[in-house]
Amino acid sequence: MQTVQIIEAMLAPGILISACGLFLLGMNNKYSLVVNRIRTLNEELRSLMIKSDKEPLPEKQATRLENIRMQIDKLYNRIHLVRNAVVSYSTAVGFFIATCLSIGVQFVFGETVVLSSISLVLFIVGLAFLLTGIIFAVKEVQKGFEIVGIEVEHDAH
Repeated sequence: MQTVQIIEAMLAPGILISACGLFLLGMNNKYSLVVNRIRTLNEELRSLMIKSDKEPLPEKQATRLENIRMQIDKLYNRIHLVRNAVVSYSTAVGFFIATCLSIGVQFVFGETVVLSSISLVLFIVGLAFLLTGIIFAVKEVQKGFEIVGIEVEHDAH
């Protein structure tokens, strides 16, 4: 294998490493936003619970209390989806790096059916983890939409 061929062979996994990096950046941003939203809702929840310990809450505040509890529960589920997407993308990056390394090993030791097969398997497993991360990301978006629906429904009443 010539040096140019090695670089060409490493190009696809390298591009996918960059793609996963972009996905990870987006997911880490979502993770921060969801964590901050949970903390904000928890503060509001504690405030309403302190009030409810002293005297019965007016109907709107009691409804808001239940609304907050529902949102926190769903946000907690959402944060798990974000975590799973991040783990999947990170694992995919690991497999794409391993693919590049196995291609490099082929350059050093010569191309064999076994080494070529290992590279292909590593690449396909990396793609599977990338797809898994995308599935978790889609579920996370659906969960986010559901949570916004709870908030909008509360404001409408």
